[in-house]
Amino acid sequence: MRKLTYFVGTSLDGFIAGKDGSVDFFPVGEDVLAHLVSEYPETLPGHVAPHVGVAPDAEFRHFDTIVMGRATYDPALREGITNPYSHLRTYVVTNSITESPDPEVTLIAGDPVAKVRELKAESTGKGIWLAGGGCLAGSLMAEIDELVIKTYPILMGTGIPMLSGGFEVTAFTRTGGTVLEHGASVATYRRT
Repeated sequence: MRKLTYFVGTSLDGFIAGKDGSVDFFPVGEDVLAHLVSEYPETLPGHVAPHVGVAPDAEFRHFDTIVMGRATYDPALREGITNPYSHLRTYVVTNSITESPDPEVTLIAGDPVAKVRELKAESTGKGIWLAGGGCLAGSLMAEIDELVIKTYPILMGTGIPMLSGGFEVTAFTRTGGTVLEHGASVATYRRT
């Protein structure tokens, strides 16, 4: 069975974006980019990857599928990029877009749990990247097998939380991590 991994960047106080969805204040420096290029190149948008050193024939070790919410998809769409992760099978969970703007982007309307379970049950392929946002992660919490959390050394006070939903204690075990040169850290956890 394939794993669903919530791979996300957050502030020290657990916010993944400002209330308006902005993320441009996160200090994504050369150290963070170098880590992504070497460890998780598939998490870089296709239009960005070549400019930060991802070779066209880079091996994607972790994911071949991405599931994201509408708010995570919107910034690229506003720039005219209909499939920012064209190197991955792309699914967007939305009730407001009724027709996909790209033939390679599959829309999921309503509850995403059934579709995620179907993707996890596939017998071949790499993992599934849950890219956000917090409401989607909350609705899929029971399906999350692994966390990869990039924590930036900033406090926000308010914003979009890493996970929204009901109270449900779920245990994870830390499996690895690293602190990068300018203070950001990347930690991995698996469901206990």
